Amino acid sequence: MTEEHRTPIREATTVEPDATAQSRARVSFTEEMKGYATFGETDYDRGFRQGKQDDTFIMFHLTITVDDVDRFVADPQHEASAVGYVRCPALGEDMPVEKGVFNLFVDRTGRLDKRMLYRLYLNHEKEGPLTLSGFKVIQEDPGNDVWADTTTLFTRLLRGHVGPEEEDAAEVFASGIIHIYHRDFLKQLTTMHAEGPTLAERNEARVQFGKVFFGPLWEVYGSRVAGGQLPGILMRHPGAEDEGERDIPLYTHEGVQNAAHETVSFNTEDKLGLSFERFTRAECDDVVMIVHGLTTSTDMFIMPEHYNLVSYLLDNGFTDVWSLDFRMSNRHSYNLAHHSMTLDDIALFDYPAAIAAMRERIGDRRIHVICHCLGSASFTMSLFGKAVDGIASVISNSCGLTPRVPRWSWLKLHVAPFFVENVLGYPYMNPRWSYDPGLSSGKVFSKVNSLFHRECNVPACNMLSLMWGSGNPALYNHENLLDITHRRGGDLYGGTSMHYYRHVRKMVKAGRAVKYAPKDPKYARLPNDYLQYARDIETPVLFMTGESNRVFTDSQVYCHQKLQRLAPGRGHELHVFPNYGHQDVFMGKNNHVDVFPRLLEFLDKHSSKPRSMAGRAESRPV
Repeated sequence: MTEEHRTPIREATTVEPDATAQSRARVSFTEEMKGYATFGETDYDRGFRQGKQDDTFIMFHLTITVDDVDRFVADPQHEASAVGYVRCPALGEDMPVEKGVFNLFVDRTGRLDKRMLYRLYLNHEKEGPLTLSGFKVIQEDPGNDVWADTTTLFTRLLRGHVGPEEEDAAEVFASGIIHIYHRDFLKQLTTMHAEGPTLAERNEARVQFGKVFFGPLWEVYGSRVAGGQLPGILMRHPGAEDEGERDIPLYTHEGVQNAAHETVSFNTEDKLGLSFERFTRAECDDVVMIVHGLTTSTDMFIMPEHYNLVSYLLDNGFTDVWSLDFRMSNRHSYNLAHHSMTLDDIALFDYPAAIAAMRERIGDRRIHVICHCLGSASFTMSLFGKAVDGIASVISNSCGLTPRVPRWSWLKLHVAPFFVENVLGYPYMNPRWSYDPGLSSGKVFSKVNSLFHRECNVPACNMLSLMWGSGNPALYNHENLLDITHRRGGDLYGGTSMHYYRHVRKMVKAGRAVKYAPKDPKYARLPNDYLQYARDIETPVLFMTGESNRVFTDSQVYCHQKLQRLAPGRGHELHVFPNYGHQDVFMGKNNHVDVFPRLLEFLDKHSSKPRSMAGRAESRPV
């Protein structure tokens, strides 16, 4: 390459930023892409395939920096700087990037045809100056997919330091394709960093960068999903529920008929106000307390569109039912703020106070507990940690003392808290973001997330699959839900802060329920290992789960086996429901046939006066 084809190189790290630059908000992140190339080849695909066969590996590691977020947003070229290195073992040692330019979502032929561009200037000891030129095609074509498009870089090494206008005439040294792999992408999310004079400016920089990234994705890929009905970010899936429209009133009690209802409020030792929704038809010797999971509430047990759990219990002789809204409930505001609460707080403070509040009303009558998800994990922690006692029986769904999750969920547990709080700047995640009025960063995030979840057209369902578990959908099997239940997911599940995820992550890593902060004297009354007292606990537990549980997989099977070894003969049982998942065992349209009779059988076995199943209701009374 002749001298005139070279672009002058300036080492970015040697330039001192001026006072104006220091006052601007900056965003940076690290990206790694890996693949294969072939020397002397000009076709990208042939270069990749032959390079993979010959094991001609190539990759880069870059730190991309937006020095001025306001300028970056306003500039149609969305240009940022890139530093790092390119590695190709066939060429010897790593080649530092002497100067790098990155362009995010540059329009090519129109707003639905964009490119992400990379241009890295290198110097090789023997080959001399080289330029890595790459592009990603952001275009909605039949068969294409947003993940493949945004993680596939068509790559060439050109001889010399070649600018964009010189590329057509440049000599191609090698061609191929490189990709971002899932693990590297998750790692990349944790590297997002914002700088600025104030916290507000740093948070705003994250939001503005997020809009520039997520907005065009929805503009391009959402155009096809929405049938071109509306331009830009406000497009919606066909058939999606209208924004803000509800089929069933929020927090309604219409699902429970012919029962006295009252709200019983009480306070915890750590000064939170919690509440019960109590439904009574008559006094009875065996009282049932039911406990929801994270982001849900009492509403999951009293849904009016099908024969719900509370009504089923009332109809079948358990005529005093208390539904607890503890600190994870979406009926309370505690999850809509950044906090440091863990499952230890719930085990130590919520359940003892809840049982005490019940005892004030019911005296020494027997209490049975039905609990779900992290409500189940935290209640079994409270029981086996000896924070509560005097419980006649427990039915624990999905997760108990040995939480286990799918591999993809394990990766999300490790990345999500940092990414949501420090990169996106959100205090919580909310499945109902898509229905925010106007344009918000949460709405943009939800709409883009739906591009990755085309299994249904309900944005709240798509968000829930991101927030929990692994699958499409993750929480339940679609066929087990009524359409109306599926549509109202944004009401039945609420927003949640990320800190509970950190405790779950620690327990998954330990393979059992453990204390989050074992050295904190606040929790000295709890054991560090919640299986420590397993041999002392006499309360029988029915561990139940759906066969296709894609949130906590076989956690209950493993927990039952563990307790059978540690404390045989306690009356613990296990039941796996075929064709059910994590949430649909309580919210499915046929629960009164497929699930609830098994619960009733266990409750009856451990009630004060066991009764025959004969004559009990099998369908909702008219």
